[in-house]
Amino acid sequence: MITVWGGQTSRSIRVVWLLEEMGLPYRIRQVDMLAPEKDPAWLAVNPGDFLPAIQDGEVTMVESVAILEYLMGRYGPTPLQPTPEDPAFALYQQFLHLGEAGLATLIMVPLVSRFLAPEAERDNWGARWARDCIARRRLLVRRQLERAPYMAGDRFTAADISITYALNLAANPHAGLAVDEAEQAYVARTTARDAYRRAYDRSHEGVA
Repeated sequence: MITVWGGQTSRSIRVVWLLEEMGLPYRIRQVDMLAPEKDPAWLAVNPGDFLPAIQDGEVTMVESVAILEYLMGRYGPTPLQPTPEDPAFALYQQFLHLGEAGLATLIMVPLVSRFLAPEAERDNWGARWARDCIARRRLLVRRQLERAPYMAGDRFTAADISITYALNLAANPHAGLAVDEAEQAYVARTTARDAYRRAYDRSHEGVA
């Protein structure tokens, strides 16, 4: 049984969504990232104290996109992961990683600044720089949406799981970013999938 350590609004939704798409059994252990005292069992899994993490037998992994690749590689093949011979492979790889390395990581800078920083430090140079970088990188997403309904072309892949999380994060009011109509339609399309609905419900189980 795969154990997913996560929280209802964290990157763990990427992992749970993939598990639902692939029909793999799993359980969720909720982690309260704002708790004043951290659960020692959680810190034993990831002393870096960031979500998500998985335990799969003797394997422990962190980093959401790496976990997606591990699960598809170990339990695939799956149509969520084009093969290297597939013409969609390059786009798939690009957007799978852009969703985290190029977008979600940067989005956290203005989001956390506006949500947690003291008033005088919220509109800081780093947050403004990050917003500029995000805007440029989202041009790649918008250009792709002008060409095809999904990041790798005409079919849904794990790249869409990655990008959808980033765009949902961008839509958080604290991030100070605007999500345009094409991006909103794309997120509505991907999150209408039954697997996403199940993943969302499972990720919120037992949360007050």
